Amino acid sequence: MEKKENNRKLRVCVATCNRADYSKLAPIMFGIKMEPEFFELDVVVLGSHLIDDYGNTYRMIEQDDFDINTRLHTIVRGEDEAAMVESVGLALVKLPDVLNRLKPDIMIVHGDRFDALALATSAALMNIRILHIEGGEVSGTIDDSIRHAITKLAHYHVCCTRSAEQHLISMCEDHDRILLAGCPSYDKLLSAKNKDYMSIIRMWLGDDVKPKDYIVALQHPVTTDIKHSIKMFELTLDALISFNKRTLVLFPNIDAGSKEMVRVMRKKGIEHHPNFRAVKHVPFDQFIQLVAHAGCMIGNSSCGVREVGAFGTPVINLGTRQIGRETGENVLHVRDADTQDKILQALHLQFGKQYPCSKIYGDGNAVPRILKFLKSIDLQEPLQKKFCFPPVKDNISQDIDHILETLSALAVDLGGTNLRVAIVSMKGEIVKKYTQFNPKTYEERINLILQMCVEAAAEAVKLNCRILGVGISTGGRVNPREGIVLHSTKLIQEWNSVDLRSPLSDTLHLPVWVDNDGNCAALAERKFGQGKGLENFVTLITGTGIGGGIVHQHELIHGSSFCAAELGHIVVSLDGPDCSCGSHGCIEAYASGMALQREAKKLHDEDQLLVEGMSVPKDEAVGALHLIQAAKLGNAKAQSILRTAGTALGLGVVNILHTMNPSLVILSGILASHYIHTVKDVIRQQALSSVQDVDVVVSDLVEPALLGAASMVLDYTTRRIY
Repeated sequence: MEKKENNRKLRVCVATCNRADYSKLAPIMFGIKMEPEFFELDVVVLGSHLIDDYGNTYRMIEQDDFDINTRLHTIVRGEDEAAMVESVGLALVKLPDVLNRLKPDIMIVHGDRFDALALATSAALMNIRILHIEGGEVSGTIDDSIRHAITKLAHYHVCCTRSAEQHLISMCEDHDRILLAGCPSYDKLLSAKNKDYMSIIRMWLGDDVKPKDYIVALQHPVTTDIKHSIKMFELTLDALISFNKRTLVLFPNIDAGSKEMVRVMRKKGIEHHPNFRAVKHVPFDQFIQLVAHAGCMIGNSSCGVREVGAFGTPVINLGTRQIGRETGENVLHVRDADTQDKILQALHLQFGKQYPCSKIYGDGNAVPRILKFLKSIDLQEPLQKKFCFPPVKDNISQDIDHILETLSALAVDLGGTNLRVAIVSMKGEIVKKYTQFNPKTYEERINLILQMCVEAAAEAVKLNCRILGVGISTGGRVNPREGIVLHSTKLIQEWNSVDLRSPLSDTLHLPVWVDNDGNCAALAERKFGQGKGLENFVTLITGTGIGGGIVHQHELIHGSSFCAAELGHIVVSLDGPDCSCGSHGCIEAYASGMALQREAKKLHDEDQLLVEGMSVPKDEAVGALHLIQAAKLGNAKAQSILRTAGTALGLGVVNILHTMNPSLVILSGILASHYIHTVKDVIRQQALSSVQDVDVVVSDLVEPALLGAASMVLDYTTRRIY
């Protein structure tokens, strides 16, 4: 997002519903309050903040010196499913008057609570921009549905982890409106542990309790299985009684089932047990100190898998309420906590340990990023949000039973010599492949692509393959967002400003993805090859030309003008041979199949190519393979040409190592095995010592371009992002 040109203060409404979301919103509110020249802050308090049984936690907002503009009593008591629905309805009835009066430019909503859904629904219907905090995360309960529903209503998104960011993109949210900031509460967490904590421990747990010798328990009902969650809570309390350590038990939240959980606490006498302290609310600053110095935390609160990891405190996560969240190694999951003994064993395993501190959810700098993001919002932009759906023309496919079909992609590889189409399965198996010579003219080429794809799609039905889309790998510079070949080198003629997506999508009624052949080779390695699971690697493809692809932080790099990874045009000599790109001294001018063919023809014309055991039929053109054969049979000049080509490629790899510092370089294509040893020699001689250990390998994929083209389709269908 670019900085807005607007001198008016941004009027921000922060709505908080409970003690948990206030801990995330408070750092943002303090940041907004510190910059009155940019922002006006209105605070709306609703939900369990205003209920005595849950600690009247609105008071901590007042203690933080925030003016509460509006208090809305929106909770219908009953603590069951119907009461939750009625509470949402009551909030929807009351909120319009408040929003009409405040007229905020933007409303900040946090998380996945039912009250937050009411806030987002009201703001969206009243044309108020919404900034959603902590979208894209996965927990494992009804909270996921609510969180993702708020995501669909929100105009801007602040997420805490890279996985959450990827989930938002998978949900078709606009990448430009997503900020990976980290969790705002971490801004306070990471500076809190060394503060005075003994007085806080004594106040809440007693004068005789020492650090690392007590437990914090916080367990909430699971609204999709209330009966089981109450039984699990009962087993947890039994295990804690048996474990015989001082324990601070916080009352559950207001979700359906909480009333029954409180009854369980009272039935077991927890409020009067000498080893237990039962409380409705602990101020967040003090709660931080308590979990930071606890021997263990147990329960199913998101705090256990998120905030507590910042201190390395052991956590026992019970049941499925948080099972989908990213966690540090401090978390031990007890998914089926069906016996007291299982929970007791987990307590014995975890209590008193100290794990490495985890920063999965933040680095302590979330609030400055969020404030900068807020300042960049342009109020002149259209309010209607846009969804980034994958490109597809009108879909007229029928709804049929395809349970037994093999999910597959049509892959097209358009190279300098051949045009190939293949049916590729989800596992990377090439079910069937078709090959033709690549025509010289645009019209012939497009017609042939359409003809081959139509034939392959028809054959797929007979082979029981369900085609999910079409992926195209082509030489040249490609705009993958629009599916357009911007321009190509002389290897493929009449191939500039070509819209490949539209004619194929119109003909086949399928979504179509297009990318450069080097990028596709990298995608193939990421999904099926030696790049699988690696965060950073580079692929160099050696064929008629030289191409490449760069994967950085698990994502393919395209560059600002879609020219990234044109590795074949790295210049390795100032006075080298002419290249097809118009320059000279490029890697491609030395090491491509076209360059080797040029040198082979020179030798052949001078009668210096053929050696004993070789012959070239009169009707066969001299090519790179003849040069390689001559070198194997001892032709010194052919050997010298191959060595020079390998050296040029090696120098290019050295430049890549010094620029990108990848963890792996993969040489792909028909010439890779002939260059690998020379490339490694050049690295040993020319590269900095710090990158000489980077592994350089030959790809073990037989058809990288086809597999990469297919992966663009298959990754999308499995919710991976391209």
